[in-house]
Amino acid sequence: MRHIIDDLYDAMGEEPSFFLFIKNSMHLLFCPACSKEARKLKMAEIAMKDFFPPLPAAANFEEALMEQIDALPDMPAYEAERMTEVSLRGWVIIGVFMLFSLTTLFFGMDFEKVASSQGQAFLLPVGIIIGGILTSYGALFIGSHLKELSERFGLR
Repeated sequence: MRHIIDDLYDAMGEEPSFFLFIKNSMHLLFCPACSKEARKLKMAEIAMKDFFPPLPAAANFEEALMEQIDALPDMPAYEAERMTEVSLRGWVIIGVFMLFSLTTLFFGMDFEKVASSQGQAFLLPVGIIIGGILTSYGALFIGSHLKELSERFGLR
């Protein structure tokens, strides 16, 4: 039990007073819910130590991070550009799926109940949202494939 309390105070960065230590020890001894939670926290801490490396001291954190970034191998420009590309086919497939899902929205049973009871007060915002989604998707599609589209349609 003592190691649980010591670890909790170490995590807070405080040194517990003797009275506070006794009070918390008694509470964990007699409260099964808190004792169970404290054990779960300790097990989670032990499990997470394997996943996350320890952080360097706060003063050296920036230097350590920049050293790790400098140690990374340089990526050729063509490979970095290829990693950011999304294929034209992928954009079109996702766009067709979005268009299909947004247009079939009107055929749902709940939509008809709400639309008939609310009328134009409901349909106007829905139309604005659907128009905004499709416009944004189209703008992102054209912006990300402007070079390819201009070459394909001879707009250069």
